[in-house]
Amino acid sequence: MENVLRPLIVVGGSVVITLLVGWGVDRLLQRADRRHHETPLWGLLRRCRLPLQFVLCTALLRGSYDQTKVAKEHSAGIGQTLSLVLIGATAWLVIRIAAAIVESSYARYANAHRDPARVRRVRTQVTLIQRIVTAIVGVVAVAAMLLTFPEMRAAGASLLASAGILGIVAGVAAQSTLGNLFAGLQIAFGDMVRIGDTVVVDGEWGTVEEITLTFLAVRTWDERRITMPVSYFTSKPFENWSRGGVQMTGTVFFHLDHSAPVTEMRKKLRDILGECAAWDGRDWGLAVTDTTPSTLQVRALVTAKDADDIWTVRVTVREQLIRWLTDQHPYALPRINTAPALSAPDDGTVSLSREGRAPRTGRG
Repeated sequence: MENVLRPLIVVGGSVVITLLVGWGVDRLLQRADRRHHETPLWGLLRRCRLPLQFVLCTALLRGSYDQTKVAKEHSAGIGQTLSLVLIGATAWLVIRIAAAIVESSYARYANAHRDPARVRRVRTQVTLIQRIVTAIVGVVAVAAMLLTFPEMRAAGASLLASAGILGIVAGVAAQSTLGNLFAGLQIAFGDMVRIGDTVVVDGEWGTVEEITLTFLAVRTWDERRITMPVSYFTSKPFENWSRGGVQMTGTVFFHLDHSAPVTEMRKKLRDILGECAAWDGRDWGLAVTDTTPSTLQVRALVTAKDADDIWTVRVTVREQLIRWLTDQHPYALPRINTAPALSAPDDGTVSLSREGRAPRTGRG
């Protein structure tokens, strides 16, 4: 009977203590969150309840397993397994706590500052800091797990002796990966590009959706995702339309006949912009920028508060001005002028007939 009750008491007691402690910590954090509602830290720390319970339960079982006197011949293996679970649960708990602290700091900063560019910059930095912390904790946890094996401790001296050679080999083999890693840190803390920025890369216009330590994802206007290494943004030029402000200036070009009523077009453009909600009212204009033997090149200049609105203004101006020219001034649209064809003379040279028949010659 004692052999049955002992493991039940040890395991059941560990589970009960774990549940009670988890419930008590959650209630304390809930009360602190109500008292200090201006900071989200306490509410975010409530996400740590599950990993905390894992750590506590595993620690209790690891410390009291010998008292159960169950499967003594496998006690070493079971103790090793509990140690590995304890290390993994502790790493999980540390990552959750670090994420809660970082997210709380970002939330307080975002509420205190209304500048979207600065908020996006801090958001990018926070994201990369979380990934760095996760990577460091994960590496330390894996190393701690390996050191629980006696064979790994015995091999430690030889590993340290060859660390220099291995470091050189790993550095050469992972040169591209390390380059992307340092490029990611440069982007995060050099404020080159931020999550939410509007960029043009390789002729594709889109919004930066995700930045990691090794790659960056851009969501295009047609909802495609372009993934590229972060080293691209440190080695090649690209357009960042959100850098230094989100206000935009756009142009719309028209190729028209030389008889186009430019003055009336200018007045019509002003009327169109006055009815366009996306136009920010900063600037506008219409001018003849080039001419060819057959057409005029007319440029309409418009402004808007951001990249999305400048697209709306440009397509609105293009559509309504073309419709207005078609209805009111159709002669202003480009035309192809052709001279009437002449019939072939009687001397036998080749020419098109006046009626457009096939060419004929003077020879039979």
